[in-house]
Amino acid sequence: MKATQTTGLHDFLERQRWFTGKGREFTIESAHPLSWLSEPGAWPAVRVELVTVRYADGNGTALDVYQVPLSYHDEPAELLAHAAVSEWEEPDLGGVPVWVYDALHDKAATALLLHGLLDDVVKPDLAFHRLGTIEVARDESSLVLTAEQSNTSLVYGEDVLLKVFRRVHHGRNPDIEVHEAFARHDCGNVARLFGWLDAEWPDADGKRARGDLGMYSDFFRTATDGWELAITSVRDLYAEADLHADEVGGDFAGESHRLGATTAEVHADMARYLPTGEWGPEELTGLAAAMRGRLADSVAAVPALAPYAGGLRDAYDDLERSVGSMPVQHIHGDFHLGQAMRTVGGWRIIDFEGEPARAWEERGTLDSPIRDVAGMLRSFDYAAQHLLADHDRADEHQLSYRAAEWAERNRSAFCEGYGEVAGIDPRDHAVLLRAYETDKAVYEVVYEARTRPDWIGIPLAAVRRLAG
Repeated sequence: MKATQTTGLHDFLERQRWFTGKGREFTIESAHPLSWLSEPGAWPAVRVELVTVRYADGNGTALDVYQVPLSYHDEPAELLAHAAVSEWEEPDLGGVPVWVYDALHDKAATALLLHGLLDDVVKPDLAFHRLGTIEVARDESSLVLTAEQSNTSLVYGEDVLLKVFRRVHHGRNPDIEVHEAFARHDCGNVARLFGWLDAEWPDADGKRARGDLGMYSDFFRTATDGWELAITSVRDLYAEADLHADEVGGDFAGESHRLGATTAEVHADMARYLPTGEWGPEELTGLAAAMRGRLADSVAAVPALAPYAGGLRDAYDDLERSVGSMPVQHIHGDFHLGQAMRTVGGWRIIDFEGEPARAWEERGTLDSPIRDVAGMLRSFDYAAQHLLADHDRADEHQLSYRAAEWAERNRSAFCEGYGEVAGIDPRDHAVLLRAYETDKAVYEVVYEARTRPDWIGIPLAAVRRLAG
């Protein structure tokens, strides 16, 4: 790479919301170009660069690979100024000066990503895979969605969503793996998968392997995510002087019940069409030990956890002692209200990539569906209390009481809905549920301490409850 290209990519990455290395010193190790998506001699010239980043951490150095689709122009494109990467002389284009942009904001470039899927394009190191037919016009333009942080999503027209994975890895992406299994068995409750894009590239040792770059699916254009619906319900509750959660017009419990039922259906389909297993005493001992390890690290990072550490460890000790074995399967892995979309046809679950903080090789690890239940229960607490976190109100004590009442009502409704489909209420797995919820709350305390200190009271309240 030329110095100008390295500098341009470095500065571009630093500005992106999806770049996980922000705030850390990093260097560009390499930029591996894939095959051109554009025809020879065409402008813009379009291809994907896989940029390997090396940055230091507490244990030495770490490497990440980021997908950066680029469009090369032979003159400045004023309409793409907001998506500019840099300028350099590109050897693969005859060494001419080029103006380089993020291709996902360039409609001429994103048209090639749609055509690649429609035409089942296969190149030496890159391939589009289509499932069935897609009702979308070839000339449909794209729009970048702004809400997402870890990836970049485009919508073509009103019906097709392309999620471009920014940090990429060799191997199957769990999001595609789950959606493909559901699509091949005509399962509902998730977006229909239209296809995906994968590629082959070398790792740091030069070993070549394939990995997923993006997935095409239904776009829920009229849907609202569960978080927005839940906090609207909470606002309605706060606006009333002295009504209880079940007396307010915006009561959310019915939706929570239906979401619980949908979640159980999704878990049942994943168990039916994806690998399953069983954990015995050895695996459960390892699970409890991992939870204790995360607790110890968290106490060191956030001393406010220290007074509760003993009670929290009890939850993990009870797990190790009381649960002899349990079935495990594919799960969502990062389940919360923002991962559930309310459509006219009911709830739909999205984003099966797993917990962003987990190592990639752990993302697809089989686990208990109770972990997902615990994540959603924590999300109800957040929805109930987050409006209090940013306000100093004279009636805060009363609102705190009503927030707790709202959370408990919706937590119960979710579990009841889940139990009606699954045949057993998640609360009947009390030891397991407490351990998973404790693990999640401990993680949340550290996250809030580092990113939103004003919100740390939300998970700390859960920690006090869970510690007994």
